[in-house]
Amino acid sequence: MTNATFKRIESEQQSIESNPNHLRVIIEQELMPYVDHKFAAFKVLGNQFRSVPKDKIPEFVDEFKQYLVSNFAVALASYGGQKILFEPVNNYAEQSSMNIKAIIKQVNGPDINISFSLRKIKNTQEWKTYDLVAEGISLLSSKRSEFSSIIRQQGIEAAIDIMRNTNNQSLNIASNVNRIK
Repeated sequence: MTNATFKRIESEQQSIESNPNHLRVIIEQELMPYVDHKFAAFKVLGNQFRSVPKDKIPEFVDEFKQYLVSNFAVALASYGGQKILFEPVNNYAEQSSMNIKAIIKQVNGPDINISFSLRKIKNTQEWKTYDLVAEGISLLSSKRSEFSSIIRQQGIEAAIDIMRNTNNQSLNIASNVNRIK
């Protein structure tokens, strides 16, 4: 999953530089099949799930998926050949969830500790990630914090509008992209 994504980002640098939104296509095709975006969206809604009109849930989930694509694209725009080292995973066959730890080894900077939270999908027995924790900060926890007061005070439609606005903007990553020679 991650190695294929990074290799593709490296090999398609010219396309990304000329059209930064191409990075969204790469994320959608290479990374998102391994992300349980629906479960992640429900985790972000948390206790507010019960108060959200049921007809708005699919719209929230769809926009949240694209919001993740946008966030991943911005985060990966600065990829420049770093190495990712994963800790070995033992005895996961009987588990229904797990965390996989990794270290991003940077050439000109400190190592970055990350952890992927995964769950086994019951009907397919496939493992999918639903959260990324970088240097102790959970993506889902930060998004729940970001959206909980908005949903409580302004409603689910305001949160959907914020995500839609982000998703409809062109990626502005030109200054972030490390050129790979």
